[in-house]
Amino acid sequence: MSNLNWALWTVAALLLFWGIGAYNRLMRLRNAIAAAFVQLDEHLTTRAQLCSKLLILLQPLLSNERATFEALELAQAEVSAAAQAARPRPYLAEPVGMLGVASAVHAAALTRLMSMLEHHAELREQADLYALVDELKMVERQRSFARQLFNQAVGQFNEAITQFPTRVLASMYGFREARSL
Repeated sequence: MSNLNWALWTVAALLLFWGIGAYNRLMRLRNAIAAAFVQLDEHLTTRAQLCSKLLILLQPLLSNERATFEALELAQAEVSAAAQAARPRPYLAEPVGMLGVASAVHAAALTRLMSMLEHHAELREQADLYALVDELKMVERQRSFARQLFNQAVGQFNEAITQFPTRVLASMYGFREARSL
């Protein structure tokens, strides 16, 4: 074999090993998005359970606030449906975008409910109610942190697929930009 053949085989081997390494890096970053979503999803589920308990507790006490309760129930159903759609592939932009919109609507409905609770002084005597509210606030802080971790994982993945020459490999294998929340 001539020196030219050795050089061509060396270049081909280097490109092959680079391609394998770049593909594995992209897969590792995409799997990090999925792992971060699992944590976020746990907090979304816990928040849904706490909101349901809170609504069950409040509905008999504030029957005139039915519109607020219905808005929160509807928003919670939208978040649950959007999370269900995003679970199998949290690195796809469309289902995560739907979850982001549903989460914003839910946050507005939950803020409205919390504001309503502050205006009803007669509810301050309900210790179990405020214990539930405190737990919900703690879960919201944890969910916010999990969302931040998810967004960081998405940012790292998106940065990796836009870098040259990995961009060529990413488009060849169908890696698309992920969406943050």
